Amino acid sequence: MFDRTFRRSALAVMVAAVATGAQADAFNRIASFSTAKNLPAGVERQQETSAEIIAVSEDGKTLVYSDSPLEGLGFVDISDADEPKPAGHLKLEGEPTSVAIADDYVLTGVNTSTSYVTPTGFLAAIDLDDKEIEKRCDLGGQPDSIAVSKDGKYVAVAIENERDEDLNDGELPQLPAGFLVIAPLEDGKPDCDDMRRVEMTGLAEIGADDPEPEFVDFNDNNEIVVTLQENNHLVVVDAKTAKVINHFSAGSVDLKNVDLKKDRTLTFNKTQENRLREPDSVKWLDNDRFVTANEGDFNGGARGFTIFHKDGRVLYESAEAFEHQIIMAGHYPEKRSGKKGNEPEGLAIGTFGKDTYIFVLSERGGAIGVYRDTGAAPEFVQLLPSGIAPESAVTIPSRNLLVSANEKDLVEDKGPRSHVMVYKLDDDAAAYPQIKSGRNDVGEPIGWGALSGMTADAKKPGLLYAVNDSFYSKQPSIFTIDANQTPAKIVKATPVTRDGNAAEKLDLEGITQDGKGGFWLASEGKTKKKVPHAIYHVNANGVIDRTLNFPDALLKHEKRFGAEGITLIGDSLWIAIQRQWKDDPENTVKLVSYNLKTNTWGAVRYPTEAANKGWVGLSEITAYDDEVYIIERDNQIGEDAKIKRLYKVEQSELKPAPLGGELPVVKKELVRDFIPDLKALNGYVTDKIEGFTVDASGKGYAVTDNDGVDDSSGETNFFSVGKM
Repeated sequence: MFDRTFRRSALAVMVAAVATGAQADAFNRIASFSTAKNLPAGVERQQETSAEIIAVSEDGKTLVYSDSPLEGLGFVDISDADEPKPAGHLKLEGEPTSVAIADDYVLTGVNTSTSYVTPTGFLAAIDLDDKEIEKRCDLGGQPDSIAVSKDGKYVAVAIENERDEDLNDGELPQLPAGFLVIAPLEDGKPDCDDMRRVEMTGLAEIGADDPEPEFVDFNDNNEIVVTLQENNHLVVVDAKTAKVINHFSAGSVDLKNVDLKKDRTLTFNKTQENRLREPDSVKWLDNDRFVTANEGDFNGGARGFTIFHKDGRVLYESAEAFEHQIIMAGHYPEKRSGKKGNEPEGLAIGTFGKDTYIFVLSERGGAIGVYRDTGAAPEFVQLLPSGIAPESAVTIPSRNLLVSANEKDLVEDKGPRSHVMVYKLDDDAAAYPQIKSGRNDVGEPIGWGALSGMTADAKKPGLLYAVNDSFYSKQPSIFTIDANQTPAKIVKATPVTRDGNAAEKLDLEGITQDGKGGFWLASEGKTKKKVPHAIYHVNANGVIDRTLNFPDALLKHEKRFGAEGITLIGDSLWIAIQRQWKDDPENTVKLVSYNLKTNTWGAVRYPTEAANKGWVGLSEITAYDDEVYIIERDNQIGEDAKIKRLYKVEQSELKPAPLGGELPVVKKELVRDFIPDLKALNGYVTDKIEGFTVDASGKGYAVTDNDGVDDSSGETNFFSVGKM
């Protein structure tokens, strides 16, 4: 166990650093490279591909990543770091599990196992220039991580011989046992005849007969640290003698203010005691200290990272602090609450100038925590957005670069592809996050995500309100946003309630003030799921006190995509219907009105752009001065995204006709193309720009929906478009 007094002081240092915002320089993403660009000729573009473990050439200009789905290696030219270019793909005779570079050779461990009980694999040395395999060594088992010593004398390979997680519920032991292989290098190529095997059985308290080495790394003294993740153990080996010089349990940690239940809510009020760290990756900070990312595997996962001395002492424990940064940036993966939370998996260490940085990769949160090493408690610097499932990263201090490899490819689900992302350290301010939350009255981080509709306070510039959608179906909320600071800050979450409980059967997509301290909320219905198409009024405390159900004249033409925004003009509420219903002509949707004095419904038609791919619909409606602003978007991402736009309609055009008859068609005018805004952070363009409002000073703000970090990077774009 760690020293709780030290942890508290460490947390105080972090909180102070965040509060002051003092930062002379920052890392910012400068480019994203889709691994689909590296697909070989003759391979369909819809083939799954992945960047898992990444390495960089000694000149810092070529990246090499392992691509498990395609059973090969991908190469990326970053001579111009702002414009990464595909540099080819090499097919292997098995699944690459890791990659490293020694001199002019790429070293990769290749898994050729036919079953869990007959693990096999080899170590390949590949010429970096001609991409030809020049040497291969049989490893006698299934490889996982590999690492090259800093002096280029040795390569270490963790032979995991992983277990079958479906056999006996994944319980250990499942033989054959794993081990470590050390091979001397000659001009970057391994000497197969002089490989040595280091046994690791009998060391761990858990599964001693079945060690499963996961990750390896060298310090300057050619000492190798090895994680035995499933065994919750750490081993230090001398590469020269191939002898174990120390080993110890990775131990456990107490976690406070965490969410432990997968229930569509963000509730950080639980405690988890004696949680096994079960570290995945490990990196030396210097010759005496190393860092572990405590992802967890079967019986643990401590949601953070730990700094150990090689003699076994815990020098620093992040506990829940790293996860709290993930939460406040809107990147918390609620669906992982019942397991391992944000799952810190990868690590990178780099010395840039006088500062050494620790980069902690949250696999499920899609983010990278950046910490400055102080020799004691590390200082939190910033959080970087990193695509879906960042698996590994490499630093290139000579070029002030950090590169991440994000393994998840959602091509089968028509989602984002796997990406390699490039970041640069310079004297610019951190561009991300653009919005984050604070803590509530009892010190818990305010959880948020899936922001949809927005509205602005009528009197106070920069004071905004937003709602979340049905991803958090059991926690509908109104978020109070202070946009007068950078990043904008969510200062309060007000639950939407009915009869004293969280209101159910809601899919909040729009919000507008009622002019009396309360709000009108638009809920998108899903009749098959018994979620009504309706408008709700809430008081300032979020209590529903009035419901307006859509009339039969509207509902008889229903399709699934309903209300996506709401605004108040005089005595009338105006609701944007996302897509055309059964009675709408092609490329039109309805703007529906409800007069609060006469209690009558009406509508006009709004003309949408034709879809190049997928569909085009509305996401927001906001009245300001004499105009009504409307977001129109397609449902495409990345390079396929074409329509993410803000239009305006003159309020004088909104002359509702009765439902069921002929409806007038309004005229629209383009105000802004949002795609440049969505490209500004140098990631891929997301599909859901969903909220827009104009504050009391006439300043416009927009926000994207991050889908609750479910098959999503978790990134939220929040930005101002200036005076309207």
